[in-house]
Amino acid sequence: MDDLSADARGAFARTWTDDRPWEFLTALTSIGDRMAGGEGDSRASSLVANAFADAGVEAVEFDPFEMARWTRGETTLELTAPDERSFDAVALPYAPAVDVSGPLVDVGYGTPSEIDDCDVDGGIAVASTTTPGDGRFVHRMEKFNYAIDSGALGFVFVNHVPGQLPPTGALRYDEVAVAPGVGVSKETGAWLTDYAERNGTARLSVSAATTPGESRNVEGHLGPDTERELVFCAHFDAHDIAEGALDNGCGIATVVTAARLLAAMDLDLGVRVVGVGAEELGLTGAEHLVRRLDLDRVAAVVNVDGAGRFRDLVAMSHTSEATADVATRVADETRHPIRVEETPHPFSDQWPFVRAGVPALQLHSDSGERGRGWGHTHADTRDKVDVRNIREHAMLAALLVRELASAAAADELSRLDADELAGAFRRADFATGMKAAGIWPDGWE
Repeated sequence: MDDLSADARGAFARTWTDDRPWEFLTALTSIGDRMAGGEGDSRASSLVANAFADAGVEAVEFDPFEMARWTRGETTLELTAPDERSFDAVALPYAPAVDVSGPLVDVGYGTPSEIDDCDVDGGIAVASTTTPGDGRFVHRMEKFNYAIDSGALGFVFVNHVPGQLPPTGALRYDEVAVAPGVGVSKETGAWLTDYAERNGTARLSVSAATTPGESRNVEGHLGPDTERELVFCAHFDAHDIAEGALDNGCGIATVVTAARLLAAMDLDLGVRVVGVGAEELGLTGAEHLVRRLDLDRVAAVVNVDGAGRFRDLVAMSHTSEATADVATRVADETRHPIRVEETPHPFSDQWPFVRAGVPALQLHSDSGERGRGWGHTHADTRDKVDVRNIREHAMLAALLVRELASAAAADELSRLDADELAGAFRRADFATGMKAAGIWPDGWE
């Protein structure tokens, strides 16, 4: 990027040794519980606002919104036959307060076709967190809701990562599910699948409450005042069972660090910088943001969910050829690998924008493993983070935002076509799972 100003080059040089990304991540993860709607969520949003202002983001303000606050109580998973024993389990957010009993049914990876091959009616489905390596990764919400639609009374989500780590994750988007779901460790799952083969039965009990709550987005501005703008965002909330260092502490730290770089750069378009609340409980903050903005003025969105965690950056273009081209160009000019993935998905904050036709990039990173790894477990802690990844991905993110701003100013970012987008989701075999989860858009037949 030979056209960077002297100020921008100085900012990039300082980023290599800047301690502020680590200090921000340390402060964020020391909060502990950042579940949306709670006291930790409010503290996190204030921390993000201060970090934005310190990075040079202008006119930083809070934008509150209503959401369904879910509060965890006690969870029990008891085998009732052929043995009597109990297992550790964690309820998945938006699980209702309910008590169910039935036969354990091993549905393998929990894909719709596997569930169709099993008789889950009246049973408790047991499914892995991972999916076969020859297809796309099937999300928890798809598995749970398809199993419940098929007659299952409850759902057990088995981590495929060892270490006595039950996983968590929401069952629905911002609403209570009709049946309970819980996460268990890989080690517990081995017992449950064994008992399923022996016609084992179990009792699943969840104590939880869903009440009206409030979270808030943090917004500010960088660059010139222009008729159109980019949205540059990352969510700062996390599940209540861990520090949320990887998911998405690294992501919001990347945005804060990139914002400091963008503040020193010449931009062709204004950038709305957003710390998004309540992503983990249904993309609620992003949905609120999309309802509030004039999307005709939004040229593109860059959502940082997954960047900063691992070595190599992944740019998900969500079917946009123009954003994919920008990512490829930045990779080539910086000689830094960025893997571009075109297949869309509806499970992060770019989705409400993509659904409305806004071109997008989601910045992720690749561990070489399939699935979340430490994410959504007790092990998502600060010690897993390498701050060098945050620094480097922030520099790349800043360059990507600048290049997208230039492309948008030159009117090179085409809107997404709804029919072509729907076709891409169908080709990736999303329709069945998204319909079961209640997130297949109206009008997409």
